[in-house]
Amino acid sequence: MPLVEVRHLVKEFPRRRRLLRPVPGVRAVDDVSFTIEEGETFGLVGETGSGKTTTGRCLLRLIEPTSGEVRFRGEDVLKASPARLRELRRDMQIVFQDPYSSLNPRMRVGAIVEEPLAIHGLGTRAERRRRVDELFGLVGLDPAHRDRYPHQFSGGQRQRIGLARALALNPSFVIADEPVSALDVSIQAQVVNLLLDLQRRLQLSYLFIAHDLRLVRHICSRVAVMYFGRIVELAPTAALFEAPQHPYTRALLSAIPVPDPDARPSRLVLDPSAFDRAAPLREVRPGHWAAVGE
Repeated sequence: MPLVEVRHLVKEFPRRRRLLRPVPGVRAVDDVSFTIEEGETFGLVGETGSGKTTTGRCLLRLIEPTSGEVRFRGEDVLKASPARLRELRRDMQIVFQDPYSSLNPRMRVGAIVEEPLAIHGLGTRAERRRRVDELFGLVGLDPAHRDRYPHQFSGGQRQRIGLARALALNPSFVIADEPVSALDVSIQAQVVNLLLDLQRRLQLSYLFIAHDLRLVRHICSRVAVMYFGRIVELAPTAALFEAPQHPYTRALLSAIPVPDPDARPSRLVLDPSAFDRAAPLREVRPGHWAAVGE
């Protein structure tokens, strides 16, 4: 059984009505399905506005989906009561994209990391403080700095604080929503290596949301490509990069910068009229799915 199973997920945002005429909503997530196995890093990629962040937040019900199923260890998260959802969220956490806006600037960082433990009523105050010190060490921060405020840390350090907060409840599944896109390139590798190290040490499973395809190729075992709210291709990472099937995937891959300054640019221009946006996924090779015709 997969750790996470998403079936026909839909999220539609309403539009403002025009006088008395009903206006159809905007489908940010349109019939999305995929699975994530235990210990896997599953990549979800696409341009800004493709629906990948909305998909991630729907999985945790930070945004309520319009329809579909999200199963975690066989249990439908979307049908969980508020009390049960609270329990499930101990095992399902998220690291947000922006380390500057995701931390409360008025709270000391020790209190930020301790907050999930306090909300769930875990341990005494002394036990929670020891757990915070342990988490600081786990993500490579000095526990002596627990009484500082977020603005006293660099972007990379703030993202480590956000990661420590996400790990406080010992989750098995973490959604990493573009966790390094707001960081300097020199810091990105440090945070990515930390994520991989924590995955090995804590047996974590990741949904890794990103637009940096080079990064996805490095860390993900399978990748789903989103275009206007739909998954247009899903495959093992090597197969996707070596033999992309959908025109949008090919265009994305052609935009990856080439380190050779003398190489001729080979970027493809996407022609949306050249393919059917509503085409269903079909298996073109074993384990490789694409929304293309026969």
